[in-house]
Amino acid sequence: MSQKPPVAIITGASKGIGKALALLLAEHNFQLGLIARSKGELKDLSESIAEIGHRPLYFVGDVADESFVNYAVDKIAHTFQGIDFLINNAGSGIFGPTESYTVENWDQTYNTNVKGTFLFSKAVLASMKAAKKGHIISIASDVAKRVFDGGSLYCSSKYAQHAFTEALRKEVRKDGIKVSTVYSGLVDTMFHPEPQGDKSHQTWLTCENMADSIYFIMNQPAHVVIDELMVHPLSQEY
Repeated sequence: MSQKPPVAIITGASKGIGKALALLLAEHNFQLGLIARSKGELKDLSESIAEIGHRPLYFVGDVADESFVNYAVDKIAHTFQGIDFLINNAGSGIFGPTESYTVENWDQTYNTNVKGTFLFSKAVLASMKAAKKGHIISIASDVAKRVFDGGSLYCSSKYAQHAFTEALRKEVRKDGIKVSTVYSGLVDTMFHPEPQGDKSHQTWLTCENMADSIYFIMNQPAHVVIDELMVHPLSQEY
């Protein structure tokens, strides 16, 4: 009897690190549930993954919408008979002087970076606890552990995401569930003022570098958990 392929949910899957990870996991025979706001980009990614060998489920919506999150997680768990991994990758960033932020800016950033991580983590726990196994991975940032001028909103949201994930790790370890946090430095994504692939990003981490690092965490033996992984390009001081 063949072993059931592992099942992973990736938020923020339509571009950047999430897209690179989805393609890598598809190559390694994963069943995937993909979450993002962009229908066109998700559809294109889904078709690329189908060509590799599995047809993923994809859901277009807001990671801070509890009913959407619960629907997507329930559908993925039912279709693929469980959830082995959740990668909380969706992220949002607004930068500048504190007095320049609006309440809407604040809510948008915290909704994506913190509330989304909370809602998806909460939604997968019942399935993982029933299976007595599972792995939740939050893609944070090195600014979850340091700050910079102009980053009071973004840094504080990443500190909050980090603290939530750290506490969750202590809470669910007894249930056989692993929780990991990845802290990245500069990555060549569309998250920056310059476009992805810009010459100024030449020495930065690539999305594929990050996908490889996340897969390394996922691919540890059952008795091993990598609690935290800090990843930087050699060119970046930390």
